[in-house]
Amino acid sequence: MILVAIGANLPNPVHGPPLSTCKAVLPELERAGLTITGISRWYESAPVPASSQPWYVNGVIAVATTRNAPEVLANLLAVEAQFGRLRGQRNAARTLDLDLIAYNDLILEDDTGTHALILPHPRLHQRSFVLRPLADVAPQWRHPKLGLSVDQLIADLENPGSARPITE
Repeated sequence: MILVAIGANLPNPVHGPPLSTCKAVLPELERAGLTITGISRWYESAPVPASSQPWYVNGVIAVATTRNAPEVLANLLAVEAQFGRLRGQRNAARTLDLDLIAYNDLILEDDTGTHALILPHPRLHQRSFVLRPLADVAPQWRHPKLGLSVDQLIADLENPGSARPITE
């Protein structure tokens, strides 16, 4: 199962508020060769680490593709750029964030390129804003390195309720 986290906390000049941007990216990902097979609910969460920036909108999608992990990452980065994502300071506010969080059971640490590709995502097990939507879209998923289920990972969080479903 290939899993992608989607997030935003700044309005996009074309697509509007973060929730609209997160929804607008879905057809673009399809056009980029990623067939969406599952979509979580959308969640709101405080920035991590804590700061004065706006809260985030987050979700997770499951996708299918014939592309390998580096190609999927390249597609995600290209779509981010298409949506005006500017990379600067780590953990800065952003109009769109697309993270490849898992590619089947692949365990990979490649930080030789411009953008590191570490699978599964090295901090996904510490983030309620990833795990809660992940539980929606892939409740049976197990962390390939830790061997723990999504429910076990959520139970181990310090603050599992820090990501709340958005009611539309």
